[in-house]
Amino acid sequence: MENLISGKTVLVTGGTGFVGIHTILQLLQQGYTVKTTLRSLHKKDVILKALKEGGISDFSHLSFYETDLTSDRNWEAATKNCNFVIHIASPFPAQDPKDENELIIPARDGALRVLQFSRSAGVKRVVLTSSFAAVGYTNNTEGHIFTERDWTDLNAELPPYIKSKTVAEKAAWKFIHTEGNNMELTVINPVGIFGPALAGISSASLDIAITGIINGTTNYNPNFTMGVVDVRDVADIHIKAMLHPNAAGERFIATSEGVMSFYDVAELIKEKRSEYASNIKALNPIDIHFYKEISNEKARSLLGWNPRSREEAILASADSLMLKP
Repeated sequence: MENLISGKTVLVTGGTGFVGIHTILQLLQQGYTVKTTLRSLHKKDVILKALKEGGISDFSHLSFYETDLTSDRNWEAATKNCNFVIHIASPFPAQDPKDENELIIPARDGALRVLQFSRSAGVKRVVLTSSFAAVGYTNNTEGHIFTERDWTDLNAELPPYIKSKTVAEKAAWKFIHTEGNNMELTVINPVGIFGPALAGISSASLDIAITGIINGTTNYNPNFTMGVVDVRDVADIHIKAMLHPNAAGERFIATSEGVMSFYDVAELIKEKRSEYASNIKALNPIDIHFYKEISNEKARSLLGWNPRSREEAILASADSLMLKP
């Protein structure tokens, strides 16, 4: 395996993010040369600390590029001599902006910018991180099983983040079909991403659904369920999608089996990690009809992807947050 990938270079955008850092970690472990982008080189030390925590000691195959999704600066250098690009970087707001275009335009134009520079650099395949937000937020049909054939309807009233992910993914597919030349595109659509935080690099899912529940600031259970996937499996599916010959032109939902409400998360932590549960508020269970069914069959059968259980992902999140030094 080492000889097959020797000399293969992968650009991972958004190296300081939760998915980005785990993807870089796995690529380095597998022997790839990795480039990564970050908005400021001052954040480089955060990446190095996280990778050391993940067991990396040799950084000779890792390089950093200061870029921004809203500017052309340094994208030519970042994509140069890359066999593959994994485009993970995307704006994720702490709260919805007053103007939805503050999110939509950088997400869409950033994806197109990465695709354009990747095409010019002769990149073989781009793997784009989209979201289940682009798949499953407008079909409320009872008993519907969500698959990669589903799309969130842009004509519906949508929160800015969900709309931005849908617009960006649709724009990426249109670019590939009309201007992509021979470059390939594969898209990953993760649900809520959990799992271990390296060097404090976490995600909105962890902050809201794990930290908030454990410290008691999340004190109600919205009529909402979420698919759950471990960040280590999200990194793994990106790499599998990058390599598999039949993944070109496909999208893949990244989810464990089943979905969870905040109540389910709280009950799991109380049962399996009672030492973390002293501040957990009593949450009410929600009506069963809010439980969506999301299929991961395509990723399992085509890519041979085998994700951890949702329980393992949630508990790994809790452990990494509560046991950190």
